[in-house]
Amino acid sequence: MSTPPASPVTLSDKMRKAFAGLTTRAGKAVAGMGIQPDWITWLGLIVVGIGAVAIANGQWALAFLLMLISLPLDALDGAVARAMQRSDRRGGVLDSTLDRYADGLIAAGFAYYFAAHGELTIMLLALAGMIGTFAVSYVRARAGEADLSVKIGFFSRFERIVTLLIMLGLPLVLPQFTTQILILGLLVLAIGTNLTALQRLWYVYKHLDRG
Repeated sequence: MSTPPASPVTLSDKMRKAFAGLTTRAGKAVAGMGIQPDWITWLGLIVVGIGAVAIANGQWALAFLLMLISLPLDALDGAVARAMQRSDRRGGVLDSTLDRYADGLIAAGFAYYFAAHGELTIMLLALAGMIGTFAVSYVRARAGEADLSVKIGFFSRFERIVTLLIMLGLPLVLPQFTTQILILGLLVLAIGTNLTALQRLWYVYKHLDRG
């Protein structure tokens, strides 16, 4: 098998590096309190779950606030684990698994909201985004099992989070365009995630088991 080139640096990687100092200090502070990283991971899912209920009920301000709160929690669990010098892989599996639950809950919130308003086509758009999000993570996980790192993608986790926050934040200042903003955001998520999944799949096809 040929040796694949190093994966390009993604925007998620750049943001992680930019805030590395802050998250490291926060991780050490939280670890000093005896708070376990797995607790933070579960707390993050609970916050997102409540936010998903807010989305389903059209409570955009509350949903925006809760999703914003979930951001530091998503980064903090790993920082705390590093501060505690935890070397087991259970935390990583838990984090990845609960991230998928969080993605599903958010998509379900949008799907429920539009289904309740009789907009079944837009509901399907939300589900298309969820499928793409799962596919992006699945390709990376399966490639990782074959010792191929696949982090490439023009629509990785950071871009999805930014899109979500814009979708929830803009209706607060432009309430008359709420439906249009949500539809555009879901369209971006559906197209972006599925194209990224295909992009990763093509990368795997080019570099895995190629003589």
